[in-house]
Amino acid sequence: MAAGQTSLLEKKFTAGGAISALTCVKFGSDDNSVVAATAATDVVIGIAQHDASSGEGVRVMMLGISRAKAGGTITRGALVGSDASGQVVALAPAGGTNNYAVGYALASAVSGDIIPVLVVPSRPQG
Repeated sequence: MAAGQTSLLEKKFTAGGAISALTCVKFGSDDNSVVAATAATDVVIGIAQHDASSGEGVRVMMLGISRAKAGGTITRGALVGSDASGQVVALAPAGGTNNYAVGYALASAVSGDIIPVLVVPSRPQG
């Protein structure tokens, strides 16, 4: 059985645009807003816990074990970051390129799966 969800730190932000549940988010235009992450180079701060429209409140898991939607094939233990849709994908930064990881996959997945992710943001370099 895969690891269950465990929240250690969640914060409520204002959605700066449409955000899908279980996807990566980054800071928006001010200190209190977040928007959907759209690249492995985005500074991902956590995983949205539910859908939100622009201007609505959204809870973001910033530390703990969160469910996340996979955007590709992932092997458990892999560092994961955001794809263009905010879904988690295995990171493979090119030499000298910084990526931003939201955490570690705790289960293997294919695109569309919901998996547990140990949320511990970091910045791996290729």
